[in-house]
Amino acid sequence: QVQLVESGGGAVQPGGSLRLSCVASGTFFSIYSMGWYRQAPGKQRELVATITNSGVINMADSVKDRFAISRDNAKNTVDLQMNSLAPEDTAVYYCNAEDVYVSGSHNDYWGQGTQVTVSS
Repeated sequence: QVQLVESGGGAVQPGGSLRLSCVASGTFFSIYSMGWYRQAPGKQRELVATITNSGVINMADSVKDRFAISRDNAKNTVDLQMNSLAPEDTAVYYCNAEDVYVSGSHNDYWGQGTQVTVSS
């Protein structure tokens, strides 16, 4: 079992910045990928950014020039630096971890979510 705890959400004006953090704890084999997804009201959950344990990053085009993702494999943490925030970024942000226990098989774990609100 893996527990994910997020922090860093809040309210910010357009153009502002926030830094989200997530730490994974518990029993797992190998966390291959960690990252962030978000869900706005009335919308489906969508990818923001993920990073593998080897540093390969997958990031949505809408945030590539504004956000940055980083990971500390030893501490099992992942951070998301969000700059130039816009109202369209308003959503609940969820931390995700992909735990690989056999090659080709994995379990996905999710945090409780943290609210990010961008408004003036």
